[in-house]
Amino acid sequence: MEVLLLTALAGIVGMGLGGVVAALLGNISPKVMCWVLSFAGGVMVSVVSFELVPEGIELAGMPIAVAGLILGVALVAVLNRLLDRVTIQDGDNLEAHISRAGVYHESSFLGSPALLRSGIIMLVAISLHNLPEGIAIGAAGTHDFRMGMILASVILLHCIPEGMAIGAPLIGGGLSKGKAVFLTALSGVPTIIGGAIGMLIGGISDTALALALTGAGGAMLYVVFGEILPQSSIITKSRFTTFAALLGIIAGLLITSLH
Repeated sequence: MEVLLLTALAGIVGMGLGGVVAALLGNISPKVMCWVLSFAGGVMVSVVSFELVPEGIELAGMPIAVAGLILGVALVAVLNRLLDRVTIQDGDNLEAHISRAGVYHESSFLGSPALLRSGIIMLVAISLHNLPEGIAIGAAGTHDFRMGMILASVILLHCIPEGMAIGAPLIGGGLSKGKAVFLTALSGVPTIIGGAIGMLIGGISDTALALALTGAGGAMLYVVFGEILPQSSIITKSRFTTFAALLGIIAGLLITSLH
C-alpha cells in the first residue's frame, strides 16, 4: 500500500500541482516549461543511470539489463510514433517537432476550441507516458522502499511542468480552472496503474524485477533524449536547456547518494 501511495504522490499530486500553477499563472512561457522539463529530465537520467540500471545488473546480469533498456526504448518509441500519426496533420514533419504543440502531439489548429482539443490530446499522451514511470516506482519500491521514494520524488518533479503543459491549454480553451486542475491531476492515474503492474512483475523473480526496472528506465531515457532535450533546444533556441539538464544530472547524483 505504501508503494501505491508513492505512485499517487508522484503522478496525481505532481500533475495536479502543475495544473494549479497553470491556473494561478495563466499563460506560461514555453521557454520556462522547457527549462524546468530539461532540469527534471537530467535528474531522471541520473536516477536511471545510478539506481535502476545498476540494480538491474546486480539482480540479473548485464544481458537482462540491456534487454530491458532496449525493450523500454522500443515500446515508448512505438507509442510516440502512433501518437504522432494520429494527431499530426498531413504534410507535417514526423521526425522533429518545432513547437510546444509538436512536442506534446497537438494539432496545429488555432482558436479556443483547438486549445481545448490540444489540452485533451496532451492529457492522453502524457498519461500514457506516466505508465512506465509508475512501473519503475512500483518495482523499485517493492525491492527497496528507499529507491521507490527517490524515484517518486524525481517523477513528481518531472510531472509538475507536464501538468502545466496540460492545464494551460485546457484553461485557454475555456475550461474552468477547477475542472482543468481536476483533469490534469487525473492524468496521473496511470502512474498508480503502472505502480501496481511494477509490484506484480517485481514479485515474480529477480529477472522479472530487473526487466521491470531497466525497461522503465529505458522508457524514461527515450522520453528525455528523444523528446524533451532535442525539442526543448528547438523551442528555446538556447543552450540553456543543456545547462539545465546538466544541473539536473548533478542534482540527481546528489539525490541518489542519499541513504
